[in-house]
Amino acid sequence: MEYTQLGRTGLKVSRLVLGTMNFGPQTDEAGSHAIMDAALGAGINLFDTANAYGWGENKGRTEKIIGSWFAKGGERRDKVVLATKVYANMTTDDSEPWPNHDRLSAVNIRRAVEASLKRLGTDYIDLYQFHHIDRRTPFEEIWQAIDVLIQQGKILYAGSSNFPGYKIAQANETAARRGMVGLVSEQCLYNLAERRAEMEVVPAAIDYGLGVIPWSPLHGGLLGGVIKKEAEAKRRASGRSAETLQNAAVRAQVQAYEDLLDKHGLEPGEVALAWLLTRPGVTGPIIGPRTPEQLDSALRAVELGLPEELLTELDEIFPGPGPSPEAFAW
Repeated sequence: MEYTQLGRTGLKVSRLVLGTMNFGPQTDEAGSHAIMDAALGAGINLFDTANAYGWGENKGRTEKIIGSWFAKGGERRDKVVLATKVYANMTTDDSEPWPNHDRLSAVNIRRAVEASLKRLGTDYIDLYQFHHIDRRTPFEEIWQAIDVLIQQGKILYAGSSNFPGYKIAQANETAARRGMVGLVSEQCLYNLAERRAEMEVVPAAIDYGLGVIPWSPLHGGLLGGVIKKEAEAKRRASGRSAETLQNAAVRAQVQAYEDLLDKHGLEPGEVALAWLLTRPGVTGPIIGPRTPEQLDSALRAVELGLPEELLTELDEIFPGPGPSPEAFAW
């Protein structure tokens, strides 16, 4: 496993991030524990979760599964850089929450971190991430709440998720005025097929020293060899990839991608991950294996060097938006 600094911090993290969203809904507790053991054994030390994972009536279930894994001992907690998130409505039936029981008010941040710590069975969270922007709460209030938690030793760093570039700037300028470190990471939708983050989010993250942690690196399976798998009757496209493939132009684009990698003898999913590891500002993509076999495939991406010729060909199939503001100004 390769390691890098998380943004401008001194924290060393693996170039692959273990995503846990499937733990509970798709992978049972025993299977989840096995995947975490395998990931840690392979050198992955950054584990990402969220208070709402488990979904519906099982919100919080994923954090509990991680907590029961930590409870097994063996230095599991000490070796893991633990990241979770705050923002969600935690009512189990998704009904309207009681006032102040969601978003980023100081009241809810305090409540949410205590609940996450209890589920996770730990006394601190390494990276506490804002899952979405809160248009109702000023950053002055948010940072006041975070400062208290840092002083209490309950969190060490703060990060963002799904923030636009201007909110990254607002957040860190406000933090700087308070003498705080501010955001150290941004978790965003970013992959070969969805490169809009390159317009504003990635440049803002680089300028402010945030590590970029891409989620959905295979774009819901679209970049994982979905057409070939359909043809071989191994797996039907579903969710985002099935909906996207209904667009003829996108299907042709994905077919060209799969044909190119077939010519090079490469696996589409591994190349999609390896491509992200070449991008400026990227700390590491989030992988969400449901099985040990999927984890093994993701691990191969770290060792997969992509030649410049192939990177150029990938750009031709999936062109990025270009630099900002030139891409939309002149």
